[in-house]
Amino acid sequence: MKNLIKLFYIISFFFLGTAYSLSAEKVDYLKTDWSFKGLFGKFDRGSLQRGYQVYTEVCAACHSMKYLSYRNLAEKGGPEFPIIQAKAIAASFEVLDGPNADGEMFTRPAKLSDKFVMPYENEKAAQAANGGAYPPDMSVLVKARGGGVDYIYSLLQGYEDAPSGLTLDEGVHYNKYMYGNKIKMSAPLSDGIIEYGDGTVASVEQMSKDVTTFLMWAAEPHLEARHRMGFKAIVYLIILTVLVYFSMKKIWSRVESEV
Repeated sequence: MKNLIKLFYIISFFFLGTAYSLSAEKVDYLKTDWSFKGLFGKFDRGSLQRGYQVYTEVCAACHSMKYLSYRNLAEKGGPEFPIIQAKAIAASFEVLDGPNADGEMFTRPAKLSDKFVMPYENEKAAQAANGGAYPPDMSVLVKARGGGVDYIYSLLQGYEDAPSGLTLDEGVHYNKYMYGNKIKMSAPLSDGIIEYGDGTVASVEQMSKDVTTFLMWAAEPHLEARHRMGFKAIVYLIILTVLVYFSMKKIWSRVESEV
């Protein structure tokens, strides 16, 4: 009996400690109006295209997106670049192919069927180029991080000077939204770092929202189709409920009349 009581207290203290640590680390993330939220949510095509530009010009130097192909950029539900533009985007990258008839590897312009070009040949090369830190793949990054889009959106804008008394190692930066507030990646965005083709002002806030929207689509490319299916299912259930209600009402009316 005493052993059971001890076990109960140990388990209780464990869960209390865990709850306390989670509450202590809880951070209120920045909020913005996400067009894809809610039952009728849809991706903003302009934001997706701008987000791809931010990824290509800023993030792709270190972060891969190994689950995306260039053809996805033209597919319905995504950025929906015209097919000619998507082909031009793919052709601007070179991929290693082969072997050819002579048994040698060769490079060629990428095609729509090719995966996004990786920034490094392998994980070790990525770590060597980034001071031992491995830049995570961004294909499903939104789903892999607690807080989802709000966390990514906030992290990109959370770089600040470290509070007095906090010492950071060389190459480490302070970010108030990062777990532990320490991050090896320097602030990737600054106002006007890129020039949007549609004339949108490239502020840090705008670029953070656009690239986060793009990452959300990368993680859930069928989100719009899922929303449409969910809406149809709800309408179907409502109609079915009404039909069942009136059917049962008619059946019970006959029973009551016979009684």
